[in-house]
Amino acid sequence: MYADILSDLVIEKVHSVSTMYSPEHKKAKRSNRVRWAVVMKYEGETLYTANDRFLVSDANHVILLPKGCSYAWQCTRAGHFSILEFDSPLVCAEPLVFSVKNGDRLLKLFRELEYKRNLKRPLMELESKRDAYAILLLLAQAESEQYHPTEKLKKLAPAMEYISQHYNTPLTNDALAARTGLSTVYFRKLFTAMMGISPMAYVHGLRMEKAKEVLKSEYGTLSDIARSVGYTSLYAFSRDFKKYTGIPPSRY
Repeated sequence: MYADILSDLVIEKVHSVSTMYSPEHKKAKRSNRVRWAVVMKYEGETLYTANDRFLVSDANHVILLPKGCSYAWQCTRAGHFSILEFDSPLVCAEPLVFSVKNGDRLLKLFRELEYKRNLKRPLMELESKRDAYAILLLLAQAESEQYHPTEKLKKLAPAMEYISQHYNTPLTNDALAARTGLSTVYFRKLFTAMMGISPMAYVHGLRMEKAKEVLKSEYGTLSDIARSVGYTSLYAFSRDFKKYTGIPPSRY
């Protein structure tokens, strides 16, 4: 999913935000793009070509041009577009297209960002990063809305939500199944089929991932971290963590 790429983007600096116009039939090529860009063609239409893929840019389709990508474009219908360019160390091989239902909201963000940069206020650079992230977030949300959960995943949703909120408390298959209204046997079977892992293994994995996050932040003692992810015994936590990661928590 493109949302994963957006989540990894770290904006170092907003380079520019502009409103431009493309006449019909205008075309160009770009090789090894030096910075990222988000293009919203809110009037007319432009066709991008990259690696034998054809991407349409119009009011309902926003193009993300990554650093390092090469492409060609041709304006098939004249019109204005907004473009946000920013620096990020992440590199991607080809352009991405995002379908957006509420183009007016996105266009408003572009225009507000351009207006603020034109004012050149003291906090312009910091505000520019914030607003650029807002544009990327809107694209990520538009992307995620295209992936509707199946009926089976919807049945598991109450249990998944409960796990995310109570992973550091004692959990059982019976208690999780009760949240979904399913029998314990069917719940375990369905969960394993949909998630590729048993419910308790999923809980265990979540606890270990949370422990890794806290260990990286250097917060608290090992005993504190063990308790924060649901362990009453430091020995049990250290044993499970080493089994999960291959190294003891004291060395992670």
